[in-house]
Amino acid sequence: MAPLLHPALPLLLGATLIFRALRHALCRLPLPAHVRANPLRTWRWHNLLVSFAHSIVSGTWALLCVWQTPEMLVEIETAWSLSGYLLVCFSAGYFIHDTVDIVVSRQSRASWEYLVHHVMAMGAFFSGIFWSSFVGGGVLTLLVEVSNIFLTIRMMMKINNAQDLLLYQVNKYVNLVMYFLFRLAPQAYLTRYFLRFVGQRTLGTFLLGILLLLDVMILIYFSRLLRSDFCPERVPSQQHKDKFLTE
Repeated sequence: MAPLLHPALPLLLGATLIFRALRHALCRLPLPAHVRANPLRTWRWHNLLVSFAHSIVSGTWALLCVWQTPEMLVEIETAWSLSGYLLVCFSAGYFIHDTVDIVVSRQSRASWEYLVHHVMAMGAFFSGIFWSSFVGGGVLTLLVEVSNIFLTIRMMMKINNAQDLLLYQVNKYVNLVMYFLFRLAPQAYLTRYFLRFVGQRTLGTFLLGILLLLDVMILIYFSRLLRSDFCPERVPSQQHKDKFLTE
């Protein structure tokens, strides 16, 4: 069946609209004074609230999928479950929503790293959605959302200028552990698996290319995270004002 006629399209549209409606609802919540004083911080705060909700749902959902279908840990290409398939559609809808939100809000230049990440993520997820291959790989990739819960808390506290709070100090260590367990470890495991496709002309080779680019991005973000939270004297002050994804 041609992708344009694929029955997953209503799922993608529905997921995208869910996140659009969620953003609209979250915009009604009161804002911290420091955030409210700046339009850019206000937009970023709302954007992160949606990201936070997505991370909680998708991270928990991914853990449940692996628990229910443990063969996804081994049969990354062929393992399939309805729950895992719906999760991949759900998260693809989030990335579509967030891409549109960034472009419409004219934040493309400041958030270009997000856009590059989202395009690569959607390219990988669509292989599972439209060709029913590597759904297990998509689920394992979404384990990163467990780490993103604590990463988003960190970014929201920085935007609110709350780095001196005890919660921030505790979260930065929890975030570091979660980064290892749910971002670096799954990424290394998947990279090792997909290296078998080197030299082939298959969907796996395409996904390996995406995965290697994501590896580079993740390592760059990790180095920035370490410098910002554990070696702050090495981070230029202007970076704290202008960057959100990498600070």
